[in-house]
Amino acid sequence: MHTIDQILDRKGRDTHWVAPDSSVFDAIRRMAELGIGALLVMDNGKPVGMLSERDYARKVILEGRSSRETRVADIMSAPLVTIEGRATADAGLALMTKKRIRHLPVLDEGELKGVVSIGDLVNAVIDDQSLLIEQLERYVTG
Repeated sequence: MHTIDQILDRKGRDTHWVAPDSSVFDAIRRMAELGIGALLVMDNGKPVGMLSERDYARKVILEGRSSRETRVADIMSAPLVTIEGRATADAGLALMTKKRIRHLPVLDEGELKGVVSIGDLVNAVIDDQSLLIEQLERYVTG
């Protein structure tokens, strides 16, 4: 079973973030440039929230706000839901499902280690299941 740390080792631990006082427009432009769907929100070096395309759609577009005038802090998802690196991919998926989120910052003893997406975790679980099936087939066929 893959741990969150193993997933981060494979995908990389780089994080992309935005400050809470940034405009939503600048944050969305950055997401588009990076080809990602969410940014971590960092304040004085500490993670305080997540900003996703979903936040933008529901809290700016549907409410008729201006993305140039709205601050990230006004629409970010907070408090931040996190997971520890030693947790399993299954535990991460369960947490994401329960909290209805798609991105999960990884913190160990308060230190940011990276961010995993629901896609990262699904791929890890599929790999784990494929390996298990292969092992069972070998056991059954001798």
